[in-house]
Amino acid sequence: MTVYFGGPEQRRGLFIVSLRSGLPALLTCLPGGLLAQAGPPCAQHARDCPMPRPIEVGPAISPRPVPSDAILLFGGRDLLQWRSVSGGAAPWHLGKGYMEIVPGSGAIHTQQAFGDLQLHLEWAAPFPPEGRDQDRGNSGVFLMGRYEVQILDSYANVTYPDGQAAAVYGQYPPLVDPSRPAGEWQSYDIVFRRPRFGDAGEVLTPARITVFFNGVLVQDNVTLTGPTGHQQRPPYAVHPDRLPVSLQDHAHPVRYRNIWVRDLER
Repeated sequence: MTVYFGGPEQRRGLFIVSLRSGLPALLTCLPGGLLAQAGPPCAQHARDCPMPRPIEVGPAISPRPVPSDAILLFGGRDLLQWRSVSGGAAPWHLGKGYMEIVPGSGAIHTQQAFGDLQLHLEWAAPFPPEGRDQDRGNSGVFLMGRYEVQILDSYANVTYPDGQAAAVYGQYPPLVDPSRPAGEWQSYDIVFRRPRFGDAGEVLTPARITVFFNGVLVQDNVTLTGPTGHQQRPPYAVHPDRLPVSLQDHAHPVRYRNIWVRDLER
């Protein structure tokens, strides 16, 4: 069902009832005509939330070429664009063309700060796989240090849907599950629009995220309820317009390669 309202001189709203992960979902039209889901489809971490359908995407390809207007954050040679969140140099292991989490060393973040962005990164869960549920190839990419897209070995691994790979953690499960097996390279392409705050600290426009996982659309311009969190959905709090991107140390030796960003506010 589609319902329009507003005249041509107004921003036009559009409501669409659609199916998302097997549940009805309400979508709303944001400024600029982009559609975004109005809210998470299930209670947080609900294990009775419908599981995203697994799909096959074929083998991984070579690292994607970096666009000419992108900022290369990691090309496989050094960690100079990254710092430990505790201060100092990034403490992760530098391998041949990749970096690997040293469990217990802590998260790392970019030297540069960003607002709206397009982010590309490639990652691989440890092989052979060990553990189950959330204790298997767990990490995460945080936009502005607050808004997480989950990284997890979700291949033949059951967990709560809003915590599996490419979930907006604790809020939105992916539309489908295009995970490759552990040890194979996976790719994320993320478009992030930061929240906008008014002079009094009110939220003028909430954050939005679009994610392609292994080339497949899995988050379709979803509207975040606030920062992501475990067993909580905290409200927005005013923060700077530009903050670093960070990668999480969740005690698993996940690998990363070919990370670049396009600054959409330059």
